[in-house]
Amino acid sequence: MFYERWEGPILAWLQRRTRDPEVAVDLSGEVFAAALSAADRFIGAGSGSAAAWLFTIARNTLLTSIRRGRVEEQARRRLITWEPVHLHEVDLDAIVELAADGPALMAALEQLPPRQREAVRARVLEERPYEEIAQQLACSEMVVRKSVSRGLKALRARMKDQPS
Repeated sequence: MFYERWEGPILAWLQRRTRDPEVAVDLSGEVFAAALSAADRFIGAGSGSAAAWLFTIARNTLLTSIRRGRVEEQARRRLITWEPVHLHEVDLDAIVELAADGPALMAALEQLPPRQREAVRARVLEERPYEEIAQQLACSEMVVRKSVSRGLKALRARMKDQPS
């Protein structure tokens, strides 16, 4: 399958240029969505390398995201309707319960990777909407949701390791 053949090389290429795995995944999704939307033009051209065509789309997608300061979602939105990743109340409740351990929780929060830390802080502590956080962090809402989920999981694990 085309996607399976090119997913790794495109993702690796984007990762080397962005140095951020979550942004690379976002960009990769946009690249493949754009390629799917334009597949008839490539097939109709009759010649040329699929690799050159796909890497040109990746390069253009990356340049557009750099120029605009965020990852675009237009191609993905044209193709599918994303089902949002929802935080379970259990995740939020766990953080609220941990709030009693304020200093330890804040220390654990500071140990998270920057994107996770900012996403958790903005979503849980400031109760800001995902869309707004995504704009601030220059990524998709899906990446923010995943960052919050991973951050909360890491916080729970760190707080369980704290001596009582």
